[in-house]
Amino acid sequence: MAIIHRRQTANVVIGTVCVGSCHPIVVQSMTNTDTSDAASTAAQCAALAQAGSELVRVTVNIAEAARAVPEIRQRLDDLGITAPLIGDFHYNGHLLLRQYPECAKALAKYRINPGNVGVGKQHDENFKTMIEVAKDNAKPVRIGVNWGSLDAGLLTSMMDANARLREPREAREVTLEALVESALRSAEMAEQFGLGHDKIILSAKVSGVQDLIDVYRKLAERSDAPLHVGLTEAGLGMKGIVASTSALSVLLQEGIGDTLRVSLTPAPQGDRTEEVLVAQQILQSLGLRSFTPQVTACPGCGRTTSTFFQELASEIQAYLRTQMPQWRQKYSGVEELRVAVMGCVVNGPGESKHAHIGISLPGTGEDPKAPVYVDGKLFVTLKGDTIAQQFSEILTTYVASHYSVH
Repeated sequence: MAIIHRRQTANVVIGTVCVGSCHPIVVQSMTNTDTSDAASTAAQCAALAQAGSELVRVTVNIAEAARAVPEIRQRLDDLGITAPLIGDFHYNGHLLLRQYPECAKALAKYRINPGNVGVGKQHDENFKTMIEVAKDNAKPVRIGVNWGSLDAGLLTSMMDANARLREPREAREVTLEALVESALRSAEMAEQFGLGHDKIILSAKVSGVQDLIDVYRKLAERSDAPLHVGLTEAGLGMKGIVASTSALSVLLQEGIGDTLRVSLTPAPQGDRTEEVLVAQQILQSLGLRSFTPQVTACPGCGRTTSTFFQELASEIQAYLRTQMPQWRQKYSGVEELRVAVMGCVVNGPGESKHAHIGISLPGTGEDPKAPVYVDGKLFVTLKGDTIAQQFSEILTTYVASHYSVH
């Protein structure tokens, strides 16, 4: 694993999960179902958790959603899903948490956006109510600022003060500072209202890569609270994946971040669990955590005009993901397995030797044979039409013989 020194933070317990610098960075996701529909929301929570999401957030926006939360929690418990549920509150959270105490109990953490809990004195009172509920139920809180809903009064006052300076700062800089100030002031207020220091997580999300890096660097310098990191509204497909990876990799490499969410816009009828897999891959690519065996595969070139190596790489990756739920329960450390599927003799044997198990398939004009290397040594040479099946069998045998049983 890579040696990346994380900033020292307080440790926060969220249900069955511990967050903070003494613990692994945690993957979080969020449902996009109607929370009022307990069955479909529980099903999606279960899918996200089974994909590897260690915390799952649900929207709690109306009375019907608040009433459904205990049933969602019970359905998950019945399925053996222990991932803690987080309630996402906006505008009326102070009312819902008071009016539906079973919802408040069933949730493991509350997310509060200080930009929309009211204005003026009403802001403080509404915020205080939510903090008191959290305190009464011994629940942690994420104070989650977002520049799409930044406290307008705070931003206006800071912009006005900036305008009076002899050398005013750029509006971007003032906005980023306002995000940090909103998070820090709200955290201080929460502690004044009696919430423990070890019950507070902070976030300050924006949708621009450089803006996210800058705002989290500022926040990390001025608070020892665990930080929830993520590029908000990252976008669709490749854009969302690349932008999230670009921003989060910089922060994580600097030791900033304790929980992580990749906010992808799914394609219509798309798989919500994609955001979980991307978050896992970011952490695993940086060497911060291991979740599933990694397959190294070459991109292909004029030497690899056959598509067989591509098909085999895809098939092996799918096979590993299918097997991992069982392997993870049975074998210790199997998630660190490295596999190589290469397409010709140029880099094939070398990459195969660097992996735990590697196969070098024949490129255009090469002998129709595929040497397999195990722990750096030639193990067997495969030929014929059953190479994929034979290689999968070698993988299965290797896992059973090289990883200790729990």
